[in-house]
Amino acid sequence: MSAKHRETLQAIFEDPVKANILWADIEALFLSLGAERDEGSGSRIRFYLNGIRATFHRPHPRKETDRGAVKSVRKFLSEAGVRP
Repeated sequence: MSAKHRETLQAIFEDPVKANILWADIEALFLSLGAERDEGSGSRIRFYLNGIRATFHRPHPRKETDRGAVKSVRKFLSEAGVRP
C-alpha cells in the first residue's frame, strides 16, 4: 500500500467523518487492497474484498464523496477486516 493509499484510509476513518475525499482515491485504495470491481449500470459499482460485497454509487457531478458514502465505505472496510 502506497503512502497515498494509507493517507486515504486514514481520512476514511477520521472523526468527525470527512465529506471531501475524492471517490477516485477510494477506488484506488480498494484496488490496492486486492478488491475486485464490478461495474453496474449507471453510476453503480460493486466491490468484493475478503468475502465481503458492497455496492456504491459514484458521486456525480462532484468528484468528492459525501459523509453518508464515507460511512458506508468505512463499514465495508471494517467488515472486510481493514483498519488504519
